[in-house]
Amino acid sequence: MFRPTLRSSVKLLPRTAPSTILTSRLAAYRHISTEARSKIESAVKASPVVLFMKGTPAEPQCGFSRAVVQILELHGVSSDKMKTYNVLADQELRTGIKEYSEWPTIPQIYVNGEFVGGCDILLGMHQSGELETLLENNGVIPKVEDAPASPMAASS
Repeated sequence: MFRPTLRSSVKLLPRTAPSTILTSRLAAYRHISTEARSKIESAVKASPVVLFMKGTPAEPQCGFSRAVVQILELHGVSSDKMKTYNVLADQELRTGIKEYSEWPTIPQIYVNGEFVGGCDILLGMHQSGELETLLENNGVIPKVEDAPASPMAASS
């Protein structure tokens, strides 16, 4: 019953390359004002670690934001090295940060002005040890020096 209608509708659609459709959609989606971009760039560079999250570290409003806060706490990231922004308090920031980073989800982490990723990326980096290395190399947490081998262990 609907097949002839469907066929006629499909024939009416202009044939354009998928990349053209994708590019036009991305161009429309990636529109952020110069003022908003400038504010976000300043925010991203405001502290060694910047977290855009739902809620606050004391009261996260999302499980993913809570997980990111817990991971950063586990690595000993102090509050003086981290600045957080509650995207639920500012709708322009909530949409603007997604456009700025070209990352569709919140939370988002920046280390020394560089975008790291969201919760899934941070969790993977934590599990592999990459996060600790990143934080140490950027001076966010102190490097853990290898303990010198004890003389007893060497003689065994």
